[in-house]
Amino acid sequence: MPEITSVPILILAAGRSRRMRGQDKLLEDVDGLPLLRRQIEMAQGTGQPVFVAVPPDAIARRAIIDESKATALIVADADEGLSASLRSGVAQLPDAPAFLVMLGDLVALETADLVAVLDARNAAPDALIWRGTTADRKPGHPILFDASLRPDFAGLAGDKGADALVKKHTGATHFVALPDARARFDLDTPEDWDAWRLTRT
Repeated sequence: MPEITSVPILILAAGRSRRMRGQDKLLEDVDGLPLLRRQIEMAQGTGQPVFVAVPPDAIARRAIIDESKATALIVADADEGLSASLRSGVAQLPDAPAFLVMLGDLVALETADLVAVLDARNAAPDALIWRGTTADRKPGHPILFDASLRPDFAGLAGDKGADALVKKHTGATHFVALPDARARFDLDTPEDWDAWRLTRT
């Protein structure tokens, strides 16, 4: 299989941060940057084109995307949930042999983690999905999908994301263990953020 030359990265950032009680977790400060900007720069470090799925009224998020030179993909029905973000975001991606999907709020992910999942496509060319896991093998993000699965995203519904699609292809999934709990570590509430910051001081 020829080496991948361009694989779009889709950052899912269309959620409403409802558990943050009025705050937007994607605007929370991480090492001097809003989380969303940090995630975009981390993804851009792979050298691949970066796209960000956002709701139409996310003005602050759009400003961050524009400043970072990533591409905003508008999810008109974002309130439907994660499936809408995937359905709309994937439909707007450019043609490519594969595409990488990651949640926007996984604050511990590093560029090297994305590269490890991208590289797995050459290491396991018979798979259709290449998925990051925690060090103890719990499945998480990022997830790389072969382009042949792209039509399946059009039928996603509800707030379960691509769970059913991924489960359907479990036998064709190659798992990539990433350090610690990076593949699943997110911060959903103000208390989560406070506790996490205490570990970093």
